[in-house]
Amino acid sequence: MTRRSRKTSPEKKQSPAFLLSQVGAHSAAVFATLLAPHKLAPAHAGIIGMLGRTGGLSQRQLAAAVKVHPSKLVAILDELEERGLVERQSHSTDRRLHALHLTTRGQAMFAKLKGIAQEHRKEICAGLSDEESAQLTELLQRIADRQGLKPGVHPGYRWLGRKSATKINK
Repeated sequence: MTRRSRKTSPEKKQSPAFLLSQVGAHSAAVFATLLAPHKLAPAHAGIIGMLGRTGGLSQRQLAAAVKVHPSKLVAILDELEERGLVERQSHSTDRRLHALHLTTRGQAMFAKLKGIAQEHRKEICAGLSDEESAQLTELLQRIADRQGLKPGVHPGYRWLGRKSATKINK
Protein backbone atom coordinates (compact mmCIF):
# COMPACT_ATOMS: atom_id res chain seq x y z
CA MET A 1 0.00 0.00 0.00
CA THR A 2 1.14 3.51 -0.67
CA ARG A 3 0.98 6.18 1.94
CA ARG A 4 -1.75 8.67 1.21
CA SER A 5 -2.66 11.90 2.87
CA ARG A 6 -6.34 12.69 2.73
CA LYS A 7 -7.32 16.23 3.49
CA THR A 8 -10.88 16.91 4.44
CA SER A 9 -12.62 20.22 4.72
CA PRO A 10 -13.58 21.26 8.25
CA GLU A 11 -17.28 20.59 7.60
CA LYS A 12 -16.52 16.99 6.49
CA LYS A 13 -14.39 16.02 9.50
CA GLN A 14 -15.78 13.13 11.49
CA SER A 15 -15.89 12.89 15.26
CA PRO A 16 -13.12 10.86 16.93
CA ALA A 17 -15.72 8.49 18.40
CA PHE A 18 -17.16 7.76 14.95
CA LEU A 19 -13.71 7.28 13.42
CA LEU A 20 -12.70 4.92 16.25
CA SER A 21 -15.84 2.89 15.64
CA GLN A 22 -15.36 2.90 11.87
CA VAL A 23 -11.69 1.91 12.04
CA GLY A 24 -12.43 -0.63 14.78
CA ALA A 25 -15.08 -2.38 12.71
CA HIS A 26 -12.76 -2.37 9.67
CA SER A 27 -9.88 -3.68 11.77
CA ALA A 28 -12.02 -6.52 13.13
CA ALA A 29 -13.06 -7.48 9.60
CA VAL A 30 -9.44 -7.45 8.39
CA PHE A 31 -8.38 -9.60 11.35
CA ALA A 32 -11.17 -12.10 10.67
CA THR A 33 -10.07 -12.27 7.02
CA LEU A 34 -6.46 -12.96 8.06
CA LEU A 35 -7.65 -15.76 10.37
CA ALA A 36 -10.00 -17.40 7.85
CA PRO A 37 -7.33 -19.47 6.04
CA HIS A 38 -6.54 -21.06 9.42
CA LYS A 39 -10.24 -21.78 10.01
CA LEU A 40 -10.24 -19.59 13.12
CA ALA A 41 -12.59 -16.85 14.24
CA PRO A 42 -11.34 -13.90 16.31
CA ALA A 43 -12.80 -15.50 19.45
CA HIS A 44 -10.71 -18.64 18.83
CA ALA A 45 -7.59 -16.54 18.32
CA GLY A 46 -8.22 -14.63 21.53
CA ILE A 47 -8.59 -17.80 23.59
CA ILE A 48 -5.48 -19.34 22.01
CA GLY A 49 -3.60 -16.11 22.70
CA MET A 50 -4.74 -15.98 26.32
CA LEU A 51 -3.78 -19.62 26.93
CA GLY A 52 -0.49 -19.12 25.09
CA ARG A 53 0.40 -16.36 27.53
CA THR A 54 -1.14 -17.88 30.68
CA GLY A 55 -1.60 -21.63 30.21
CA GLY A 56 -2.98 -23.73 33.02
CA LEU A 57 -6.03 -21.60 33.72
CA SER A 58 -9.27 -23.26 34.73
CA GLN A 59 -12.35 -22.54 32.65
CA ARG A 60 -13.58 -20.30 35.47
CA GLN A 61 -10.29 -18.36 35.56
CA LEU A 62 -10.30 -17.97 31.78
CA ALA A 63 -13.91 -16.77 31.88
CA ALA A 64 -13.00 -14.20 34.52
CA ALA A 65 -10.03 -13.06 32.44
CA VAL A 66 -12.19 -12.43 29.36
CA LYS A 67 -15.17 -11.28 31.47
CA VAL A 68 -17.78 -13.83 30.38
CA HIS A 69 -19.79 -16.50 32.20
CA PRO A 70 -17.87 -19.83 32.25
CA SER A 71 -20.72 -21.65 30.49
CA LYS A 72 -20.29 -19.37 27.46
CA LEU A 73 -16.77 -20.72 26.94
CA VAL A 74 -17.80 -24.37 26.71
CA ALA A 75 -18.62 -24.40 22.99
CA ILE A 76 -15.49 -22.56 21.89
CA LEU A 77 -13.25 -24.67 24.14
CA ASP A 78 -14.91 -27.82 22.79
CA GLU A 79 -14.21 -26.63 19.22
CA LEU A 80 -10.57 -25.90 20.02
CA GLU A 81 -10.21 -29.25 21.79
CA GLU A 82 -11.78 -31.12 18.84
CA ARG A 83 -9.25 -29.46 16.54
CA GLY A 84 -6.38 -30.60 18.77
CA LEU A 85 -5.38 -27.07 19.77
CA VAL A 86 -6.43 -27.09 23.43
CA GLU A 87 -6.58 -29.84 26.03
CA ARG A 88 -8.13 -30.11 29.45
CA GLN A 89 -5.79 -31.60 32.05
CA SER A 90 -6.17 -32.26 35.74
CA HIS A 91 -5.71 -29.06 37.70
CA SER A 92 -2.54 -29.00 39.79
CA THR A 93 -4.21 -27.83 43.01
CA ASP A 94 -7.93 -28.69 42.72
CA ARG A 95 -9.06 -32.12 41.55
CA ARG A 96 -12.54 -30.76 40.76
CA LEU A 97 -11.14 -28.47 38.05
CA HIS A 98 -9.49 -28.94 34.71
CA ALA A 99 -6.61 -26.77 33.61
CA LEU A 100 -6.63 -25.55 30.02
CA HIS A 101 -3.41 -25.92 28.04
CA LEU A 102 -2.38 -25.51 24.44
CA THR A 103 -1.34 -28.72 22.76
CA THR A 104 1.75 -28.86 20.57
CA ARG A 105 -0.52 -27.95 17.63
CA GLY A 106 -2.02 -25.16 19.74
CA GLN A 107 1.43 -23.79 20.53
CA ALA A 108 2.28 -23.82 16.83
CA MET A 109 -0.96 -21.94 16.12
CA PHE A 110 -0.11 -19.46 18.89
CA ALA A 111 3.21 -18.78 17.12
CA LYS A 112 1.35 -18.30 13.79
CA LEU A 113 -1.06 -15.91 15.49
CA LYS A 114 1.85 -13.69 16.52
CA GLY A 115 2.77 -13.34 12.85
CA ILE A 116 -0.85 -12.70 11.90
CA ALA A 117 -1.04 -9.99 14.57
CA GLN A 118 2.03 -8.30 13.06
CA GLU A 119 0.55 -8.51 9.57
CA HIS A 120 -2.71 -7.07 10.92
CA ARG A 121 -0.90 -4.17 12.60
CA LYS A 122 1.01 -3.39 9.41
CA GLU A 123 -2.16 -3.47 7.33
CA ILE A 124 -4.16 -1.24 9.67
CA CYS A 125 -1.34 1.25 10.28
CA ALA A 126 -0.01 1.26 6.71
CA GLY A 127 -0.69 4.98 6.32
CA LEU A 128 1.34 5.90 9.40
CA SER A 129 5.04 6.21 10.09
CA ASP A 130 6.48 4.11 12.93
CA GLU A 131 6.49 7.22 15.11
CA GLU A 132 2.86 8.02 14.27
CA SER A 133 1.86 4.42 14.93
CA ALA A 134 3.54 4.55 18.35
CA GLN A 135 1.81 7.85 19.11
CA LEU A 136 -1.56 6.47 18.04
CA THR A 137 -1.03 3.41 20.24
CA GLU A 138 -0.22 5.64 23.21
CA LEU A 139 -3.31 7.78 22.65
CA LEU A 140 -5.60 4.80 22.18
CA GLN A 141 -4.17 3.19 25.34
CA ARG A 142 -5.03 6.33 27.30
CA ILE A 143 -8.59 6.17 25.98
CA ALA A 144 -8.84 2.45 26.81
CA ASP A 145 -7.47 3.03 30.31
CA ARG A 146 -9.89 5.88 30.94
CA GLN A 147 -12.79 3.70 29.79
CA GLY A 148 -11.70 0.89 32.13
CA LEU A 149 -11.05 -1.59 29.33
CA LYS A 150 -9.05 -4.62 30.41
CA PRO A 151 -5.71 -4.87 28.57
CA GLY A 152 -5.61 -7.68 26.03
CA VAL A 153 -9.32 -8.52 26.34
CA HIS A 154 -11.56 -7.61 23.42
CA PRO A 155 -15.05 -6.48 24.44
CA GLY A 156 -16.42 -8.76 21.72
CA TYR A 157 -16.15 -11.70 24.12
CA ARG A 158 -19.53 -10.67 25.48
CA TRP A 159 -20.89 -12.28 22.29
CA LEU A 160 -19.38 -15.68 23.07
CA GLY A 161 -21.94 -18.42 22.97
CA ARG A 162 -23.80 -16.79 20.10
CA LYS A 163 -23.34 -18.31 16.66
CA SER A 164 -21.71 -15.26 15.09
CA ALA A 165 -18.88 -15.14 17.64
CA THR A 166 -17.22 -18.34 16.48
CA LYS A 167 -18.68 -18.79 13.01
CA ILE A 168 -15.95 -19.79 10.59
CA ASN A 169 -15.83 -21.24 7.12
CA LYS A 170 -15.44 -24.96 7.68
